[in-house]
Amino acid sequence: MKSDIEIARSIKLERVENIARKYDIPTDELECYGKYVAKVPLKLIDEKKVKVNNLILVTAITPTKAGIGKTTVSVGLALGLNRIGKKAICALREPSLGPCFGRKGGAAGGGYAQVLPMDKINLHFTGDFHAITSAHNMIAALLDNYIYQNRSNGFQLKEVLWNRVLDVNDRGLRDVVTGLGGKSNGIVRETSFDITPASEIMAILCLATDEDDLRRRIENITLGYTMDDKPFTVKNLGVAGAITVLLRDAISPNLVQTTEHTAAFVHGGPFANIAHGCNSIIATKMAMTFGEYTITEAGFGADLGAEKFFNVKCRKAGLDPKLTVIVATAQGLKMHGGVELDKIKEENHDGLTRGLANLDKHIKNMQVFGQTVVVAFNRYANDTEEEIDIVRRHCRELGVGFAVNNAFVEGGKGAEELARLVVATIEEHPSAPLYFTYPDFDSVEMKISKVARNVYGAGSITYSTLAKRKIQTLTDNGFARFPICIAKTQYSFSTDSKAYGVVKDFEFHVRDIVVNSGAEMIVVIAGDIMRMPGLPKQPQANVIDIVDGEITGLS
Repeated sequence: MKSDIEIARSIKLERVENIARKYDIPTDELECYGKYVAKVPLKLIDEKKVKVNNLILVTAITPTKAGIGKTTVSVGLALGLNRIGKKAICALREPSLGPCFGRKGGAAGGGYAQVLPMDKINLHFTGDFHAITSAHNMIAALLDNYIYQNRSNGFQLKEVLWNRVLDVNDRGLRDVVTGLGGKSNGIVRETSFDITPASEIMAILCLATDEDDLRRRIENITLGYTMDDKPFTVKNLGVAGAITVLLRDAISPNLVQTTEHTAAFVHGGPFANIAHGCNSIIATKMAMTFGEYTITEAGFGADLGAEKFFNVKCRKAGLDPKLTVIVATAQGLKMHGGVELDKIKEENHDGLTRGLANLDKHIKNMQVFGQTVVVAFNRYANDTEEEIDIVRRHCRELGVGFAVNNAFVEGGKGAEELARLVVATIEEHPSAPLYFTYPDFDSVEMKISKVARNVYGAGSITYSTLAKRKIQTLTDNGFARFPICIAKTQYSFSTDSKAYGVVKDFEFHVRDIVVNSGAEMIVVIAGDIMRMPGLPKQPQANVIDIVDGEITGLS
């Protein structure tokens, strides 16, 4: 089979204006970036249409290094729905350059279920990530300058919280010292870099409802604490207007197309293991305005992505999904059943059966939120009918819908079974109104406990001295009402990345707490997770190249 980028190049793209016309998106409102990409203004969102749309969340079992293919299933489902006569649009996240040049090589779907033009989407696209990076680092520069220029007035911060970001996996920037080389170079202090998808500006862009809300949130960003433990914010710095200007274009969602020329909105890209893991509210609502069915995804497994989608994004946006699709693969289930990575392509009924416990835990978690669940079995070439039937029978015993997705190989045709199941389930058994894991008024410790115990299966929660101190400070300043966003490994329910399957009664250790007062959430850093990933021994950058004028090596 052709590679993803070869398939992408083989498809004759339609002009973005033609894609817009199919969905009654006014073409005179488009701001085009070339022939095949356009930004769509926020004013076109229609809240009345949003309320009647069939919103579908695509999530997954706990991911493994073998991959799950959640974006491929999301795109495939949109293709399948359109093939059976439904007006469907997907709303997805933008890929980060870090994973594209690091391990993944791309994140625009796969095979014949991609969003296009995949090379532009995986690279600089419309510059949204660059705008977010620039806005974040502009605040850092302005803060350092304010401290430097006002040092003679006696101004100082007891603690500086704001660091810098870069959309590159660079472990050498996790801990740095700035201001070296003399007094004219500023105040010497220890700081660090996060990757751009972990930036609070990214979270703000994805949670903002319009330009005014964007500015309000930027003003509320806590940059540090004064000597009397009061928050020092961007509003105190007086630069919210300038930062909003940098993000003015980035806030509009990006309209592109799929391999079968259906519409897709690709906008925002926080990671679910270190941020809230969802595309922008604006893009989701734009898709819901112009489609009958909207397919969106949440990053990594349901314990990380879906939990945050419900407790953070839906809580803030007032969204209520009609259905949740959980993606599973035979290879992933076998890994969770104790099969070694180098043997997961081999038929192994016992290992697959043992791995079903991971799927069961995710199904139960989603049902607790009030969600009706169906399972999409994302088929790989080496999967056998016997293995597929094991999962099918298991889902039948649970009373959960099951369908095989083969969109990677067959495009929309390979997702028709899933599409019909989704439509029938929404018509006959739609999800109940969302039931959140915790109310806003719970204490921070109680919110952490409810997620760690009820969603992950933790037996105990422990806190570092630093985390305890920060919880007290944020509580004293009125931030405890915010939802929590847990940053931890994506490979396990626990904080141990090698603990596959279902882990019970483990210790959940909270190492640090980060207040995102602009995004209005509390980031809980658990275990040894890093907000700046490193590169693997053989990064994808080693094979990305231009050959005869064509990009190679993406995906």
